[in-house]
Amino acid sequence: MASLKLSPSSPISIPKSSGIVGRRGVSFLVRAEQSPSSNSDLQDKCQRRRVVVTLGVVAPWISLLSKAPSSFAAESKKGFMTVSDNKDAYAFVYPFGWQEVVIEGQDKVYKDVIEPLESVSVNLIPTSKQNIKDFGPPKEIAETLVKKVLAPPNQKTTLIDASEQEVDGKTYYQFEFTAQARNYTRHALGVITVFNGKFYTLTTGANERRWEKMKDRLHTVVDSFKITV
Repeated sequence: MASLKLSPSSPISIPKSSGIVGRRGVSFLVRAEQSPSSNSDLQDKCQRRRVVVTLGVVAPWISLLSKAPSSFAAESKKGFMTVSDNKDAYAFVYPFGWQEVVIEGQDKVYKDVIEPLESVSVNLIPTSKQNIKDFGPPKEIAETLVKKVLAPPNQKTTLIDASEQEVDGKTYYQFEFTAQARNYTRHALGVITVFNGKFYTLTTGANERRWEKMKDRLHTVVDSFKITV
């Protein structure tokens, strides 16, 4: 089994999304009643009275969201904000109200300022593997990460579940675990994958006493993590 070691990664960049506006033409023909006149005047007046009005109709944004990539569709999730990193090719959502913080060795971190155990972080390390399956099955990899990387050595960890998902031809391992300290227990979720020479790890969680309240939102965070290339 390959060993895993954390190392600082490059800064994240948050791109600005661009919209596409569709147009369609609608023509109106406006006629006016004409008075007797010479042939040339009559023709000139008729031409002046024929007015073609073209109206540009802006397509609703909601129709564009249905055609947008999944990382941008996540912006429509109520109560969540989207992070999209073009440089490292990943995206995820986090609960509205969490604040960005800088932690050495992490590519991106957001957390609740009142409940510090409620957070999400993304870590990237280089790897020579081409697929997460090259490291082993989900349970084996998750247990190693939880015990050696994701929790301090003085905390008692328990792996609750580990599974494999295939999305757009890419393999992801998801897992659930608890880490028990002296004064609290953190209930957490994680997702890992490998792409383009990088081992991606996203983890999110909350205090065990708030798990029932937060678990649906935290599952949304983990399920939203995707490689965007």
